[in-house]
Amino acid sequence: MSSPQSNQSSGSEEDLQLAAVDPRKRKRMLSNRESARRSRIRKKQHLDELVNQVAHLKNEKNRILMQSDMIAGQYRRLESENTILRTQLMELSERLQSVNSVLWFMEESSGKPMGIPQIPDPLLKPWQLPCPAWPVIGSAIM
Repeated sequence: MSSPQSNQSSGSEEDLQLAAVDPRKRKRMLSNRESARRSRIRKKQHLDELVNQVAHLKNEKNRILMQSDMIAGQYRRLESENTILRTQLMELSERLQSVNSVLWFMEESSGKPMGIPQIPDPLLKPWQLPCPAWPVIGSAIM
């Protein structure tokens, strides 16, 4: 049995041991050591690249989340503004209908044409209806 110190020989002791070994075997051992060293270097470089890529992707994710939150806020503000505008449109349409009713009454009682403008029927233009807009929901999976 060898002692624990013999397993932990220094580089020069290993070189002395290699010198005593067959030249072909020594050359193969040196080649294997160099190949293993290069493999460790490549593995470390690959790991470093993956760590950098993870950091970059986390930054990109945070940027996209912030942008998404900003767009969602803009959407909520616009939706709120649209609701207000639709309500105002309905109120103004009711007022116009009331004014037109008074004008028709005056026209009928006076017998003179008043030139009352026709209120457009919203059913003829459904894209302009004062109705709530349904949100467009997209999938996060692309």
